[in-house]
Amino acid sequence: MNTVLTIAGTDPTGGAGVQADLKTFMAHNVYGMSIITALVAQNTLGVKDIMNVTPDFLEEQFDCVFNDIFPDALKIGMVSETELIHTIVKKLKQYHARHIVVDPVMVSTSGSRLIEDSALDALKYELIPLSEIITPNIPEAEVLIGKKIKSKEDMIRAAQDIRQWYQGDILIKGGHFEDRADDLLYHNNEKIWLECEHIDNPNTHGTGCTLSSAIASHLASGYDMITSVRKAKDYISGALKANLDLGHGSGPLNHCWNLKQKR
Repeated sequence: MNTVLTIAGTDPTGGAGVQADLKTFMAHNVYGMSIITALVAQNTLGVKDIMNVTPDFLEEQFDCVFNDIFPDALKIGMVSETELIHTIVKKLKQYHARHIVVDPVMVSTSGSRLIEDSALDALKYELIPLSEIITPNIPEAEVLIGKKIKSKEDMIRAAQDIRQWYQGDILIKGGHFEDRADDLLYHNNEKIWLECEHIDNPNTHGTGCTLSSAIASHLASGYDMITSVRKAKDYISGALKANLDLGHGSGPLNHCWNLKQKR
């Protein structure tokens, strides 16, 4: 069985973070593993508190995974402190990790800020350059380029701006637009639009975590980047269309919608 690792924070209600990633891995028939960066007290209504792990404990988790079950691919989600980013960069280089997907988590679906300002440069110039693809949504891409994104043309310009300091693939997600949910994959300077109608479902908690984990799952299974992204986009659309309705805020997705379909 192919193996995938998530490096991220937690969600006790299971809709985002490590819990969502592990569900996504299972739905794609890959073996999921996890390294915890932070314990996050959150639910569908918002983030209540964050307790980061220590750099030493983060290193211990890395050693446990990579010295035992080496991952075929990995995704990195929420990392809020500069020192933790430095630790991740160090260990990724040490173990020559492959197929790295970075979801630059900065703001939760509920609007809570999830990264310290001082950690942004470390994320942008140290961690992201090690990845094969990054998956920012519109607000995250705006932070990365320091400009507003209001149209598909702005998405293209944002990808071109990011290309000035990052050579990997860029997937800018358009789900924050009201009329469409078209994503832009900037692959080797080729602009590929992944078109999708806007799905009328307010329950979008953990969509970014889930999409990046699906991409990592497909990369681990041997698919090329374009195919991996297309398949992940189809999966997230199905999870939204399943219309799961849990919680009192922006609820979680049905991560196992495709497994139910197969029964």
